[in-house]
Amino acid sequence: MDLIATLGAGALLAIGAPGGIAAGMVETVTGPVEPAALGRVLTHEHVLVDFIGAQEVSPDRYDADEVYQVMLPHLVELKDAGIDTLVECTPEWLGRDPVLLRRLSEASGVLLITNTGFYKDPFLPQWAHDATAEELAELWTGEARNGIGDTGIKPGFIKIAVNEGELSPIQAKIVRAAGLTSRASGLRIHAHTTTAATALEELDILEEVGLPGSRLVVVHADATPDLGIHAEIAERGAWLSYDGIRADSAEAKLPLVIEALHRWPDQLLISQDAGWYSVGEPGGGDVVPWSWLPRRFVPMLLDAGADRADIARLLVENPAQVLTVEEPTS
Repeated sequence: MDLIATLGAGALLAIGAPGGIAAGMVETVTGPVEPAALGRVLTHEHVLVDFIGAQEVSPDRYDADEVYQVMLPHLVELKDAGIDTLVECTPEWLGRDPVLLRRLSEASGVLLITNTGFYKDPFLPQWAHDATAEELAELWTGEARNGIGDTGIKPGFIKIAVNEGELSPIQAKIVRAAGLTSRASGLRIHAHTTTAATALEELDILEEVGLPGSRLVVVHADATPDLGIHAEIAERGAWLSYDGIRADSAEAKLPLVIEALHRWPDQLLISQDAGWYSVGEPGGGDVVPWSWLPRRFVPMLLDAGADRADIARLLVENPAQVLTVEEPTS
């Protein structure tokens, strides 16, 4: 497949050029920072999402100024609640808008981190089915090295998704492309994985391309609250992201988090998968505030036996390690 013919030469000008991948740093939408500058972090949230599908998604479907006005107060509230950094997990073809994120970051004082990578059908362009893993990796590595389009904004991680059950050919290819991109860029892979056993297939593919398990963050691991499978994932070095923690699920998720803290304290992340401005709904629809977790769930953790060191591990130390760009291996 000829990606240049499909996307236009301008979209690929940067690919293959030597880039400024900041190993040892964290890439935010306002530039690279030291890991210690992240402070407290929510590792899986969304500012804007458009579920219309890849064939129709476009920045023309929303007013960026309106999104800015709607979402800025939520970021200010999040900052007031003690969170300094938000990892924005909306990938391309689902509403990724790095320029909007930069505006919001500059206005709120919250560091925002965007991504490269693709999601899954129906949020994939048709040409992605025809492209090879190497061609997709070339595209994503170009964004990591030289910025997204002409924005100069670099992704801080690779966001992908997989189907439930045995991996379909297209999603297996996307996992492989993410692995190749991670090798070339040093970015970690955050993979939407709603059946945790599927993560073992992902780890097999990443091993085939020469990556350690620590390059994979299993997003939504808590959707399958099976500590036996989580143990298999953790033994292979991957990160467990318990990011479905909201007001209506907190009581059920609390024992899972506490037990995982005992077993895998250095491989655990927590977040809410909350927000967001929903394109197509009047005024962006109902936004779920990000501030709930630091204000409500952290006290629940402390009451359940976690200590301040555990909270620092979950919100400061582990996120900083996950988001630090590693040395490329190819």
